[in-house]
Amino acid sequence: MENEFGKVAVLMGGQSSEREISLLSGNAVLQALQSAEIEAVGIDTDNDFYTAIKKEQFDRAFIMLHGSFGEDGRVQAALDLMNIPYTGSGHLASALAMDKVRSKMLWTTQGLNTPDFVILSGDSNWQAIIDRLGKCFVKPVSDGSSLGISRAEDAQQLKTAYEYALQFDDAVFAEQWIEGLEYTVPIVNNKVLPVIELQTNNFFYDYAAKYEADDTVYLCPCDLNLEDDKELKMLANDAYQLLGCRGWGRVDLMRDKQGKFWLLEVNTIPGMMSHSLVPKSAAEAGMNFQQLVIEILKSSKLKRGSL
Repeated sequence: MENEFGKVAVLMGGQSSEREISLLSGNAVLQALQSAEIEAVGIDTDNDFYTAIKKEQFDRAFIMLHGSFGEDGRVQAALDLMNIPYTGSGHLASALAMDKVRSKMLWTTQGLNTPDFVILSGDSNWQAIIDRLGKCFVKPVSDGSSLGISRAEDAQQLKTAYEYALQFDDAVFAEQWIEGLEYTVPIVNNKVLPVIELQTNNFFYDYAAKYEADDTVYLCPCDLNLEDDKELKMLANDAYQLLGCRGWGRVDLMRDKQGKFWLLEVNTIPGMMSHSLVPKSAAEAGMNFQQLVIEILKSSKLKRGSL
């Protein structure tokens, strides 16, 4: 495999609010590559990406950076300019997926179901937004790991939630609250993996449910019938392909009490730890962690266009 991939740099850490999660995921990937006898080196890009990567000469990059300057297309664009192959989506698809509002706008134009939303600002009419959306979630446009998200049921809560979300991003939106079940659908090299149903005692699958709670339940396989499972996977794949994603990713969705599926977001660099969802789904498909990591690494050999 050493001749197949050459020297692989696992880029991790970075400067976003998800830095610690990135370090954990990156080190798990690094250990898997090294145990497969692939020459791999871990690089913490920290706050100076160019200086960090110049310390090592490598043939391709396995990107495990979460959040800004890692998952938003800037690192991908820099690697493109340096002619260094890398895992996952290209710079444009990464930027689109990171921007939840533009993702939703694109899905809406193509008739894909996604909850109604309103972009917020300091002079928003809070009551008018509540009248339109009803109960809603307030989210940073471009942050991950469910950081900065809170719920609002009235105008005052909406304003407070907006001010809280501003601590994580300077762009914030309110999204209609869908009551129902949460699902996630991993995709690796255009193969849609088994669906996972998420059950948490929290109001939604937030940061604590993802990384801290011991009572979060992951159902994989879940209890969807064959027809609904097919519908959910098709919607997830359509959303992923429409953004131009490639290599790997994870699509988060909900199902309301009437049985309708709703798109929430696409993660182009999901977590890769013990609590992480892509490894759980891959295991159900018969793929262990090391096999999954190598399969993702294969996406660094794809010929890239503008996406």
